[in-house]
Amino acid sequence: MTDQLDLRDPAFVPDPYPALAAAREEAPVLWHEGLGVWVTTTHAAANDVLRDRRLGRILRPRSDGDDAWTTFDWLHADSILDSEPPKHTRLRRLVAGAFGRGHVTRLRPRVEQIAAGLLDDVERILDRDGRVDVIAAYAEPLPVLVICELLGTPTADWKVLRDWSQAIVRMYEVDPVPEAQRDAQRACDEFASYVEALAAERADVPGDDLLTSLVQERDGGDRLSPRELVATVVLLLNAGHEASVNGFGNGLASLLAEAEQLDTVLRGLDDAAAVDRLVEEMLRHDSPLHLFERTATTDVDLHGVTVEKGQKVAALLGAANRDPAVFADPDRFVADRDPNPHLAFGAGIHFCLGAPLARMELQTSTRALLGRLGPLEVVGAARRPTFVLRGYERLIVARSRPAT
Repeated sequence: MTDQLDLRDPAFVPDPYPALAAAREEAPVLWHEGLGVWVTTTHAAANDVLRDRRLGRILRPRSDGDDAWTTFDWLHADSILDSEPPKHTRLRRLVAGAFGRGHVTRLRPRVEQIAAGLLDDVERILDRDGRVDVIAAYAEPLPVLVICELLGTPTADWKVLRDWSQAIVRMYEVDPVPEAQRDAQRACDEFASYVEALAAERADVPGDDLLTSLVQERDGGDRLSPRELVATVVLLLNAGHEASVNGFGNGLASLLAEAEQLDTVLRGLDDAAAVDRLVEEMLRHDSPLHLFERTATTDVDLHGVTVEKGQKVAALLGAANRDPAVFADPDRFVADRDPNPHLAFGAGIHFCLGAPLARMELQTSTRALLGRLGPLEVVGAARRPTFVLRGYERLIVARSRPAT
């Protein structure tokens, strides 16, 4: 049993890594009384949890008979993330088939254009005020605008799409408050209706976007059901938006804290491989997702403990990605770290299907920002008060002053 990880402690969220390291010293798998689940503290244990097919994503609806929660329930029950084989295999095959039509590749030039347009505003604010919140002005709008482009939705809708996503993902935190539950319920209802209407339009008037591909995708006589299609689109926005915003903000803050490495990165922005390595370290060093739960379908021996049938085990991805058994000097941000076998996108059959899109966004947006603005420094920041999805509410930067 561990008493190191008090996820409700206000001091834990800003910097959970010392507590995670202390828990790792106890054992690779520990019982967490507050959560009522087993938790992993090492890379090996987390990797095994993510890959062991006896540990599944078993959805327990939050509705408890309350019909008002049915939309939230089926959006998750019919998604790839919360399905297990054979349903998961079928859904992933269909969605991967739609993604495989070159949508991510065709988007790269458009992502560069979106980033450049947002950076015009960022630079104006920076010139006027001497500082800018890169979360609000750049990191938040960019991935939603990219999703709009990917799905063929009106770009004017990006703010409401962002608001729906942020409301829904608050339910993934430990003990969401009643207000958060009500907001998530409303967001699910509105988001589902929005996607259903768009899908109906694409069925009548196809486009060259991913939503059209999802509507049309078939494998023999099989295709996505209406609910599965809506759940896929909702998951794409929620997961894609949160991973990109938090991955960018966390990673940029980590990089800017390393002045010497920042200079090296700025000199190597034309080296695509160097930018790739930088992005992987941004994802590892301060991961956007910290906890991923699985449920035992039978008794499972896991690194010295027995996870009994029906018990949950949570892979602590932030702990895994700072395991000194895998990463040398794990608490230090190393821009050219290679190899970098982080678990930020998961592993096994639930490895993030949108990882190529997220990586492309982060590579493009990071290169564009640093190439345009040059050396920056953090002059103000505020963390989100959340652990599962870790990120910044605000990250205020200014141009670095020359050393005197």
